[in-house]
Amino acid sequence: MKKSYPYIFEKGSKKHICPACGHKRFVRYVDKETGDYLPEQYGKCDRADNCGYFLNPYTDGYVRKLDADDPHNVKMDAKQYARAREKPTKKMVNIPVEVLRKTFNERFYRNNVFLQNLLTNVPYPFDNTDVSKVTGLYYLGTSSYGHNIGAVTFPFIDESSNIRAVQVKQFDSNNKTTHTTFLHKIIEGNYRQSNTPIPKWIREYNEQDSMVSCLFGAHLLNDYKYNAIALVEAPKTAIYGTLYFGFPENTSNLLWLAVYNKSSLNYERLKVLKGRTIIVFPDLSNEGKTFNEWQEKIKLIAEKMPGTKFKMSNLIEKFAPEQDRINGNDIADYLIKLDWRNFRNEVTEIPVEVSNVSNVENEPVKKTIIAEVEREIYSTTQSWNTEILKLETFFENSNLPKQIELSNFEKIFDVRYYVEKCLKRVKANNGNPAYLPYLIYLKSLMVRLNNKVP
Repeated sequence: MKKSYPYIFEKGSKKHICPACGHKRFVRYVDKETGDYLPEQYGKCDRADNCGYFLNPYTDGYVRKLDADDPHNVKMDAKQYARAREKPTKKMVNIPVEVLRKTFNERFYRNNVFLQNLLTNVPYPFDNTDVSKVTGLYYLGTSSYGHNIGAVTFPFIDESSNIRAVQVKQFDSNNKTTHTTFLHKIIEGNYRQSNTPIPKWIREYNEQDSMVSCLFGAHLLNDYKYNAIALVEAPKTAIYGTLYFGFPENTSNLLWLAVYNKSSLNYERLKVLKGRTIIVFPDLSNEGKTFNEWQEKIKLIAEKMPGTKFKMSNLIEKFAPEQDRINGNDIADYLIKLDWRNFRNEVTEIPVEVSNVSNVENEPVKKTIIAEVEREIYSTTQSWNTEILKLETFFENSNLPKQIELSNFEKIFDVRYYVEKCLKRVKANNGNPAYLPYLIYLKSLMVRLNNKVP
């Protein structure tokens, strides 16, 4: 008679985090009758050669009687079984602080192509003060090694201030990536080339299972506990986001973080964001593959992070033409064509005559990129107290015109009445996304009046 076994491997392609190696290659046991998982240590890692972890409930005392005919009981001798169960996680090795400190050289900053582009070679150059500030905030540096001289360094520093990795990126005059590597690899190559002993920290560092194991910008989480998070793929995009939408000391601004690359969006990196509000900005891709993949991942990650609010932004998915999808553009590719001063001045609309900057074919710019991002940001905040106070102060101290024409199709015939009506609704429904348009209308009007648009 064919025997029935109550506990089996979960069917399908779903994988979990392995308790031994930390990779998402773990197949768990489930109760066949109820579908419930067994305790999380029971299962098998697919990384047979690199990990080998396998804990069977029939052999570990979870089931009183071991049935030798269990089809899931892969035979292992005593030594193999003990090694698989007791295999320790490899020690985490960090990059020494003094190694990172050497990238902070004022002389080399002047050769930093990425930073110098921001100051002089983008359509709307940034203020030196802001570039210096974002450089210090994220500990950006400059490579001083060989053909990588002038490359920008993006350090991945975790929430405990451990330097987990330092990415080195070379950019061209348009701030497009031309070469990518890591600082420890450059240093190791120099030692090999000079035929000198490789430092112990590099040897131990290379033995780790994972090097880029945290979010870019994670070191800022403890200092800015109340900001909503903007999560993007690349560090460059996080830098642009900060320069355009403002620095995180204002709690109504986003804190921009990056995962490193497309495949790096996972629970292990994101778990430090538990309890936060997170707007996810995927890069473009053919047929929206990246957006769809990240959306599915976020659903699974959200299940493990109760109390965390995720919002998938389809902002550039809505606007982008096909060629931009083929190129894999991200939100930074659109931002850099716009004047950052408009964003900092809290503009919520772009004049129609510059609508072509987003390369959107025949797209009527009624809802522009700035307005869309404003919506996404404010729909995640709990209150609009700061914005309401600014608006009230402005309108109370301004000599308002009787009428104003906002566009060819919009005209306010009684500005004072309009302002009072909108403010009353915003204050009565503070933080309610359904009333967000009133807040945006007021902010738009404030900017128009500030700029004395007739």
